[in-house]
Amino acid sequence: MLVKIPAVLSKSQVIECREMLASTQWIDGQSTAGHLAKNCKHNLQLPQTDPIGIEIGRFIEARLADNSLFTAATLPNKIFPPMFNCYQQGGTFGAHVDNAIRRINPNAHSSMQIRTDVSATLFLSEPDSYQGGELVIQDTYGEQRVKLAAGDMVIYPSTSLHHVTPVTQGQRLASFFWIQSLIRQDDQRRILFDLDCSIQALTAADPEQSELVRLAGVYHNLLRQWSEV
Repeated sequence: MLVKIPAVLSKSQVIECREMLASTQWIDGQSTAGHLAKNCKHNLQLPQTDPIGIEIGRFIEARLADNSLFTAATLPNKIFPPMFNCYQQGGTFGAHVDNAIRRINPNAHSSMQIRTDVSATLFLSEPDSYQGGELVIQDTYGEQRVKLAAGDMVIYPSTSLHHVTPVTQGQRLASFFWIQSLIRQDDQRRILFDLDCSIQALTAADPEQSELVRLAGVYHNLLRQWSEV
């Protein structure tokens, strides 16, 4: 399931984040790539321990906590702290599938692991400010090409084959991270998402409909049956 989530950050918040990121020290993205990804990953990345990146990441997580569309689409259990990358001067990332398990604070004495069920990209550059840089995702319905406005985010299954096309002009800044969902299977998340959206729409139209209680019960019983806590 691919879902676009608009206005996670406002335009002024995006500008503030970009100004903060401009003062940081970027490293070669290959330093954090897996064995196969090293051959196709050509970008810059902010170190996981960078204090500015940690501060912005916490702000993004706080914004997502209040975002009902994000919650409905991902049903988050754990969120990997947001990271940041930069594509410029032909930078690209070839076709790959994200690692199934990611370690938070891999160099710390004690680190937590999460299963990557859902991948997220939050765009921090306006689409007309750079050439190329499309996120291309293979899903059930074929190839999806994504290049969103700054502040908008896309989420998609981490099992998806995807790549970023070369940035031939300008600079593409983005935040990327992963979610371990309460619901492991994407098809089950899709069913719950569609049901949740229908319940919300019916509630907005007429909150006194008696069948809403029954539909909400179906939603929660499916969530109870399928969830992993």
